[in-house]
Amino acid sequence: MSNYTLTEENYLKAIYFLSQHSEKGVSTNAISESLETKPSTVTEMLRKLKEKGVLNYKKYQGAELTGEGKKVAIATVRKHRLWESFLVDKLNFGWDEVHEIAEQLEHIQSRKLTDRLEEFLGFPKYDPHGDPIPDRNGVFPKSSDLSLDNCSPGSSVKVRGVKDTAPELLKYIAKLGIGLGDRIEILEIEEFDHSMRIVVNGQELQLSQLVCKNIFVQ
Repeated sequence: MSNYTLTEENYLKAIYFLSQHSEKGVSTNAISESLETKPSTVTEMLRKLKEKGVLNYKKYQGAELTGEGKKVAIATVRKHRLWESFLVDKLNFGWDEVHEIAEQLEHIQSRKLTDRLEEFLGFPKYDPHGDPIPDRNGVFPKSSDLSLDNCSPGSSVKVRGVKDTAPELLKYIAKLGIGLGDRIEILEIEEFDHSMRIVVNGQELQLSQLVCKNIFVQ
């Protein structure tokens, strides 16, 4: 895998994520919105990436990653999520603080460092937000999409991650004292507004339906 610039990796990663919600090629406008860049700048970069063999691109038909492009995108995602795990688990950053820092660290090119980091962390399957971490071969672990609002009173579940990684939500969940791996006992679901009464870490809480929808559990 050749070295790519920070900007090129960001484009490939953005196209990778956008392509998961599009059956056809990813449009220039979608990439422009995702990266907050002018469409003309996007078009220029897509031509450059096509020349490098990492994507297929035709005007008005959108962009699709080639096998090599997908490898680069997944490798970047892998580094990002491993660095997020390192920052939370080893340096005690809050899970609402790590995204921006990992955006910088994900562009370190050393494959050896990434593999050593994974080993040092004990080969984690998920990052602090519950997103799956691909292994060195680019294979993602299977993940559950079960959210807390779909669980029944009397059940006991473990927090696996969050659906919405907006800093405001992460700060709010942390303020409630709920963290990754915590065990939640569901006591009651309010019929009126579908809010949920739970016990976590010995504390009884009332969670809104919106918060429950954004907490992944297993």
